[in-house]
Amino acid sequence: MADDDSLTKDDIFSMLSNRRRRLVLHHLHRQSGTASVRELSQQVAAWENGVSTDELKYKQRKRVYTSLHQTHLPKLDDIGVVVYDRDRGTVELTERAGQLEPYLNIQSEPTESWSVYYLALAGLSALIVFFAWVGFFPFPMLPDIVYAGVVTVVFAASAAVHTYQVRSATVDPDSAPPDSARPSRNPLDETVADGGEDGGD
Repeated sequence: MADDDSLTKDDIFSMLSNRRRRLVLHHLHRQSGTASVRELSQQVAAWENGVSTDELKYKQRKRVYTSLHQTHLPKLDDIGVVVYDRDRGTVELTERAGQLEPYLNIQSEPTESWSVYYLALAGLSALIVFFAWVGFFPFPMLPDIVYAGVVTVVFAASAAVHTYQVRSATVDPDSAPPDSARPSRNPLDETVADGGEDGGD
């Protein structure tokens, strides 16, 4: 693990290479960062088996609970993206987990609309400068500092609103992760999900 608060690429790919850990992180994000191990195991097992939590069988939930408790949650805790309290049976995301958001696609607001907005804003600013340059009324009546001030304020306000929306964006509480649309029936996938790829880490 890196000495500072930044996750290394090896840490990121190691965590996200396992589907079960991705499901855990997704559920924690949509629950505002905190959940019990029991709740996590129920939801992850439901996603993996393509059923609701009410339809889960005991063995399905128990299998996931065991792998989370013994393998995946300790690994996430060691890397520093969650705090796993074994005694209380709770899991909580840390600030470092925010570095995984671009890889998990959990932003609830699309960025494309903001890109179009900024492009349009830049075009409008260029148009204002052009009209002022050719002397189109009433632009010659205003000093240059007014144009610069208006453009600066508009861009600064837009950036502030954009930043606020991005930082306050939350995952839809009812959303399922993209790779849980159907249950996995591949025995190898199930072995990997249980932690076989980690060699018991």
